[in-house]
Amino acid sequence: THKAHRVHKAGASAKKKLVEKKKKNAEKNNPKAFAIQSAQKAERMARRKAELDEKKYHVPMADRTPTIPPPLVVAVVGPPQCGKTTLIKSLVRRYTKHTLSEIRGPVTVVSGKKQRLTFLECPNDINAMTDVAKVADLVLLVLDASYGFEMETFEYLNLLQTHGMPKVMGVLTHLDDFKDNKKLKLVKKNFKHRFWTEVYDGAKLFFLSGVENGRYLDREILNLSRFVSVVKLRPLAWRNSHPYMLADRIQDLTDPELLEANPKANRTVALYGYLRGTHIKGKDRVHIPGAGDYQLDQTELLTDPCPIPDKERKRLDERHKLIYAPMSEVNGVMYDKDAVYIDVRKDKHEVNAPEGEGEKMLSELQKANTVSDRLAAHQFNLFSGARPVTAEDVGGVRARRPA
Repeated sequence: THKAHRVHKAGASAKKKLVEKKKKNAEKNNPKAFAIQSAQKAERMARRKAELDEKKYHVPMADRTPTIPPPLVVAVVGPPQCGKTTLIKSLVRRYTKHTLSEIRGPVTVVSGKKQRLTFLECPNDINAMTDVAKVADLVLLVLDASYGFEMETFEYLNLLQTHGMPKVMGVLTHLDDFKDNKKLKLVKKNFKHRFWTEVYDGAKLFFLSGVENGRYLDREILNLSRFVSVVKLRPLAWRNSHPYMLADRIQDLTDPELLEANPKANRTVALYGYLRGTHIKGKDRVHIPGAGDYQLDQTELLTDPCPIPDKERKRLDERHKLIYAPMSEVNGVMYDKDAVYIDVRKDKHEVNAPEGEGEKMLSELQKANTVSDRLAAHQFNLFSGARPVTAEDVGGVRARRPA
């Protein structure tokens, strides 16, 4: 029988063969073949691997948004006289071609084929700031470049961090006060670094350089509106698990005769708005900021006052660019508690001009008397030859009856 060759693992012969093997491999192998060729690429791959590992520790957040989502709440926040109202007017004009003379309450517009926006101006009050921070999906933080950061800005950022920190975009106004381009460039750079420090690195900051005809420049508003329309919002856990509503319109349904008898009587109030979060039922208890806790009497599903297009379209037509602002005056129409006011304005050169068909109809409606006024002018006879009975006689009998 032949035995297998036994290789020496120790001794002078084994050491000699090991040295020869190392020399042979050193001639073939390239020491730089497996080294890092790009430090930036290696750092990017390491950061991506760390992000993927970190995502495994986070529970995926369920998105409860329905098929037809409610409008996104865009809060315009800033100190007084920084351009909040002008910014909302410019954005509404960009989306709907409507010019609002006054901003009162929420303004809802159709911004795309599957998206609507509700613009809300935040007053300069700490209670209002807290309430707006609870419902805002996107915050447009308006900053006055001629003055700088104010205390209201820092207070509101702290409130946002408390309520889940929604998406924040900065808007820098009053840049037309700077006539020197070099100084203007330096101001933009300083504001950008400070804004990134307060919010987060990479936060969007838009620059509005001037005002024309009561609105900001169309090109700058176009860039801002595009970013607002395509922004990706991260769902917040508390809002996904609780129902809440931003009231677009408030109506007092209490009987006027009851209020005349007792001004402090309990009132029945109807709140209209889009429900967000989860479902809500009748008899549930709700909290109204500034008023307290109340119990709902009933909830009703109403038709959408500002619907999105029902069919898939390549682009949004002018007739689908709707606006819903019941508290603001839109095209001379303003909704009150129990009435709708139509303002027919005339220029100075049209004061003596003849009225059109629509204006005549409105004038006749305004001159029309109520049923009680028409009955007050009539009289009737109960018996032949007797004195006719008038409305005053009937009123006198009613007045004497309780006695």
